[in-house]
Amino acid sequence: MLLVIRCLILAVLLALLFVFSMVFCVVRPRHRDNVHVLAQIFSKVCPILGIKLVLRLPKKHYEGPNVYVANHQNNYDIFTHTAAVPKGTVSLGKKSLAWMPLFGQIYWLSGNILINRSNRHRAVSTMAAVAEKMKKNRLSVWIFPEGTRSRGRGLLPLKSGAFHTAIAANAPVIPVVASSQNNINLNRWNNGTVIIEMLAPIETQSLTKSDARTLADNVFEIMKVKLNDLNVEADKLSSNKR
Repeated sequence: MLLVIRCLILAVLLALLFVFSMVFCVVRPRHRDNVHVLAQIFSKVCPILGIKLVLRLPKKHYEGPNVYVANHQNNYDIFTHTAAVPKGTVSLGKKSLAWMPLFGQIYWLSGNILINRSNRHRAVSTMAAVAEKMKKNRLSVWIFPEGTRSRGRGLLPLKSGAFHTAIAANAPVIPVVASSQNNINLNRWNNGTVIIEMLAPIETQSLTKSDARTLADNVFEIMKVKLNDLNVEADKLSSNKR
């Protein structure tokens, strides 16, 4: 019964959110803060899902341009990770997203950038263009460098594209890690705690494109350790609530 009620509430809320988002983005298409505004709204859904969200952000906002790299777990990211998206930030997504009814159009109108991952040459060219846009407009980008949802498999190896972009833009890499969401069950009242933590910036100014793979591997290790720590902490917090 709880599953049915939640699904009905989510369906109504998402319909309203999509309508609002479409109107909002049509009024100010591709504005630099559109993604931040919509992300904050979507993150308010967490309590309906039975999720207690613990957000750990720096006291002072990191001025852009930055490259935020986050772990990508499942569809619940749209309600959890979104709480950490700063102003002046857009995300990178697959070009195929544009064909998704409503969501795809809102994704593009809100200012996000679509890339063709199936064509490596075009993807590299797009990433170079993204780096130039970041420097020109002091725009930050949010990237899921695993390239796919991990679905309970822990942190997957990071692809180097995000790190090539950071180096080309002379922008810091800022890891953002969310604890495990693999056990979320809409038919359960309490889905525990999800902790999202934004880590310290990793500078790239002294690096060249040949360092991108090493940088990706180093960031992977930092994020992996943090993910394990957050999972242990989140489990303790969730247990205390039961």
